[in-house]
Amino acid sequence: MIKENQRVLNQLNIFTDGTIILLAMVIAYVLRFFVFKGQSGHITLESYISLGFVVIPVYLLVYTGFGLYESFRRKDFSQELGLIIKSNFIGIILLLTCLFIFKKIDLSRWTLVFFFIINILGTASKRFFVRDILKKYRQKGYNIKHVILIGDGALAKDYLNAVNKNKSLGFSIMGYISSFNKLKQLRHLGDYDHIYETIELFNADEVVAALEADEFHLLPQIINDCEKAGTKLSVIPFYSKFMPSNPYMDEIEDIPLINMRHIPLDNVLNSMAKRIMDFTGSLILIVLASPMMLIAAIGTKLSSPGPVIFKQERVGLNKKSFTMYKFRSMRINTVGATGWTTANDPRKTKFGSFIRKFSIDELPQLFNVLKGDMSLIGPRPELPYFVEQFKESIPLYMVKHQVRPGMTGWAQVNGFRGDTSIEKRIQHDIYYIENWSLIFDIRILFLTLFKGVVNGEKL
Repeated sequence: MIKENQRVLNQLNIFTDGTIILLAMVIAYVLRFFVFKGQSGHITLESYISLGFVVIPVYLLVYTGFGLYESFRRKDFSQELGLIIKSNFIGIILLLTCLFIFKKIDLSRWTLVFFFIINILGTASKRFFVRDILKKYRQKGYNIKHVILIGDGALAKDYLNAVNKNKSLGFSIMGYISSFNKLKQLRHLGDYDHIYETIELFNADEVVAALEADEFHLLPQIINDCEKAGTKLSVIPFYSKFMPSNPYMDEIEDIPLINMRHIPLDNVLNSMAKRIMDFTGSLILIVLASPMMLIAAIGTKLSSPGPVIFKQERVGLNKKSFTMYKFRSMRINTVGATGWTTANDPRKTKFGSFIRKFSIDELPQLFNVLKGDMSLIGPRPELPYFVEQFKESIPLYMVKHQVRPGMTGWAQVNGFRGDTSIEKRIQHDIYYIENWSLIFDIRILFLTLFKGVVNGEKL
């Protein structure tokens, strides 16, 4: 039943995506030539509608290529949104290329810009709306994927807890297969000698193998039994706690290799795209923020004797030290090399507390970004003293130095900044590093405006 439901959902998705593409073309035409009073020349609405019907199959093929008609049950909406934007970029490039080669129609450039934006917004809104409906639908017990669990150890318990916590995912565990009856809260379906018969009897949509290290020799048999029954198999590796959130597969002479720390920014094109965004963004922000920085500089100078800019050594990309800039918020000669600022720190000036409250003291770091020492988005850089201390006591702490440090980051917009849990900060930093995309960076920038600028600093 679940497979039939997925097929129906895919068909509806294809139909509605095609409809949105056509409507986006019509709305783009109306905006350009009726709202903004552009000159349409000899190109009529009918011509744009005809073009829309040509564009629809091309876009749907691109959507298919990007996996937009696969199940997103386990994936976050941000991943789906990223694929929608990427596929629309490819779609518009293909459209422009075809128009240039065949020189058939002299289209309005603004109409194409409107079409591009409207189609992304329309497709994303529809997908978000469908997700919300399916989430509520599954919470009521409909559109459920029935799963048989293999194993009864710690991995099986973790999977069971995860499914029970997230009812909206729509997974129902029918029972489990193992040699022992350890999971009392779940139905025991049989032992390892009768895996195929059990799968056939219960007709599950999916089998999840959660084998411990000493049971992994059973995997070939499980794969064979699932393929024989025509049932999808997912495997939780016994070393899953050491794996990144998005494992990267490579190979040498047909020997598969799992990169235990895949970093998208290791890709040259990704790195270049981020650097271009950092350079351009920091330049624009320096110009826009220059009046505020001038006021902050005057206020800092008048608040207490000492330099306006506070310079401090921090550890950055590839563990290399750099000088980070901030507006000075403390009295001179009171900031020790290892001093961690606290909420009621007596070293802070009143004006310093104010600029810290609204993150104005961080603005000089835009010059760090311009120089290439930092990025707009990334893990926050730390003092060398703390790096030496934390690398011994905090697991995975040094992974954060595989990318440029940032002015703001995923940890900060989730409330982990300043005197907060280092472990939580590192968890969020590693999630960011392994799941980086330009869309993710833009999302963090917007979240920073609403959640990261004003902090809990006491005035």
